[in-house]
Amino acid sequence: MQEKTGFDELQEIVSICLDEIMELKKENGELKQRLSEISTLLKDLYTEEVKLSGKVIVMDRNTEKTEAGLRNLKYEIGDSARFGDKWYFPRFFKVEDTVESIVSGKRSMARFGDGEFSIMVNEERPKFQMPDKRLAERLIQVIQSNEEDFLIGIADNYGSLENYNEEAKWGIRSYMTDEVRQQHRRFLDLERKYHNAYISRPYAIYADSGTDAPGKRFQNLKRIWDKRKVLFVEGAFTRLGVGNDLFDNAAQISRIEAPPVNAFAKYEEILEAALQHAEEDVLILIALGPAAGVLAYDLYRAGYQAIDIGHVDLEYEWYRQKKGGRCEVKHKYNNECDGGDNVEDIHDEKYEAEIIADLSR
Repeated sequence: MQEKTGFDELQEIVSICLDEIMELKKENGELKQRLSEISTLLKDLYTEEVKLSGKVIVMDRNTEKTEAGLRNLKYEIGDSARFGDKWYFPRFFKVEDTVESIVSGKRSMARFGDGEFSIMVNEERPKFQMPDKRLAERLIQVIQSNEEDFLIGIADNYGSLENYNEEAKWGIRSYMTDEVRQQHRRFLDLERKYHNAYISRPYAIYADSGTDAPGKRFQNLKRIWDKRKVLFVEGAFTRLGVGNDLFDNAAQISRIEAPPVNAFAKYEEILEAALQHAEEDVLILIALGPAAGVLAYDLYRAGYQAIDIGHVDLEYEWYRQKKGGRCEVKHKYNNECDGGDNVEDIHDEKYEAEIIADLSR
């Protein structure tokens, strides 16, 4: 039965491809690109020769990778206008437009990825934040908020993955099951246009990581805090900007240190400290796991510009090492690499002087 389901799925995919080709009719750049994506993916997927509709197709029906690739392929080559409600594709603003909106409009932002969605459906996923019913309720409140100056970012994982490298593509394909897609739909507005949560990930997931494109993306991001007084609310050992020049263009930096894991357990204390120490016209940048979006929303409602900035500093560290993806950063907490919670001590007088409140213990 499992094999027959795979064949039915593959026949549907082939039918969609042929229909799309006939619809386009003439050879053009869009058609070439789509055919190239399909061809590359099929080569990766199939390792055993089988016959389908009289043609030989190479296929391995027994690997999780094949199953994930087949399952997700229809979304990667699908079209939201064409398939409507059957397959949901959120609409996204360009990252450049989001940055411009944050800079020119002084807007705030929360970002939602796999960790946040898992907490919202009471599943244990991110090791740095255990499931919490109250946090789930707050995250749902935030993602369903609809305020002009508070931006909601979700990860652009739903359709074509052509901009991502192979590691990122297969990670997304494995995660984005039909069940997960349905979970997401419970919380998303099908008519809304979302911002891209990957705004804070300019490097490690992209196919162009070996070009000058990531550097340009970082330079664009740096406009957000250019010549601004900045208050970091970060997990201990996150150490935003320590040892690199990512935030050197900020006018001033101060820090509130929070627990490196399960930060929401001290949420009221963290919020109170932020409100106590936030100066007028300060920009608050938050790296606090799933609690960050809730904090950004509450600080926004209190009249401050607050942005869930996530992994941007780790991304910059990886970019500086030029290894094409994630790698070890010994002096910073790194939940995306094995052993990344074993953080080396540092002695940095500038960093230590910037800490105005320590709630990490």
